[in-house]
Amino acid sequence: MQRFGTVAPRGVRWVGLVGIVGSLAGCGSLSGPGGHGSVGPAPVLSAPGMPTPTPGTTPGTALTPEGPTMLRTKARWTQASWRDLPGWESDRSSAWWPALAKGCAKPAPAWAKLCEEVRRLGADWGHRVGDGFVRQWVESHFEPWRVTALDGANSGLLTGYFEPLLEGRRKPDARFAYPLHRAPAGLGQRKPFFSRSELESTPEGRAAIAGREVVWLADPLDVLLIQVQGSGRIRLLDEPTSQGSPKVIRLAFAGHNEQPYMSVARWLVDQGAFTLEQASWPAIRSWAQANPARVGEMMAANPRVVFFREEALPDPEVGPNGAQGVALTPGRSIAVDRDSVPLGTPVWLDSTVPQSWVAGSMPPASPLRRLVMAQDTGGAILGAVRADFFWGWGDEALAQAGRTKQPLAMWVLWPVGP
Repeated sequence: MQRFGTVAPRGVRWVGLVGIVGSLAGCGSLSGPGGHGSVGPAPVLSAPGMPTPTPGTTPGTALTPEGPTMLRTKARWTQASWRDLPGWESDRSSAWWPALAKGCAKPAPAWAKLCEEVRRLGADWGHRVGDGFVRQWVESHFEPWRVTALDGANSGLLTGYFEPLLEGRRKPDARFAYPLHRAPAGLGQRKPFFSRSELESTPEGRAAIAGREVVWLADPLDVLLIQVQGSGRIRLLDEPTSQGSPKVIRLAFAGHNEQPYMSVARWLVDQGAFTLEQASWPAIRSWAQANPARVGEMMAANPRVVFFREEALPDPEVGPNGAQGVALTPGRSIAVDRDSVPLGTPVWLDSTVPQSWVAGSMPPASPLRRLVMAQDTGGAILGAVRADFFWGWGDEALAQAGRTKQPLAMWVLWPVGP
């Protein structure tokens, strides 16, 4: 899935620059290809599912002045204690339990025993017993490990993403003239596939997507938004329900054309439209409104195109699937670099809540310290201490995702074993 805590290759930010200048959406985050990190006895580098170390790293446990470590392809984990986790005793850990239960629906093999217990306790167990009992359960089943880069850097970046809700139609008209497409039949046979410009302007490109329109949107920037986020909800204005209200469907990530993702915000900065500090989703929309003749040129600056598949939305309170293949939980799911943190792993975040300007000043930041699940990935979510925070859907989620560009420290919780 993309994000706009970034608007980058595979949710929306500032909707902001990290989002637009480089996040996840077209990369396959929210609905991208699934994958599971495996859990095993810690600390063992060769545990099932752990990636092969990069050249120059030494398999096995390395004893350092800080304590035992585990090496991953892009990260070093150093064993920590529960008192090292800022705010650990204050989190509403019972609100995290449902996200763990969802992740246990598709556990890696070495998680089988732990997830069997989670399923036995039930998805509502955390709500029934409260934060204290959930915290005790976590402390008895996991050990905390501080995540750092291979060079020792222990701070990084938290961005945010969300699931857009847009209006669309099944059939085009004078206003709804910008399509989203299903994956072309020959998508996997030609690599890279046609670029955005080629799909729109060449006979071969147009033929590849002809008749594969899923919905039509009223604004090309909405096309960009949902492609950056990688998933979205569409209110079909020409397809009412039996109650007369527009039917709402979900469009899930179904692949992309394997062209490089290029940030339109960066392109606009290079064009002199605004500075990097001024770049934001509202600024991009304002530029597009003032320069309608150049919107096509701006869109073409990003050759990557994301394709979608339609999914029913029987429960509007259920999030889109992430790369782990389970529904994301607002405020409790994150996207990570799987070469740093395996999908399905609990993660403790130490960051701050994004703030909005009030009367020309920025209020003091509040802590954002909570237990989350690594359940998604994204093309711009790269590096050891790097996470994209899923805010959910709707206007408030959009606003929060657009403001999220916060300092970050991370700890993974790895099962005690064997």
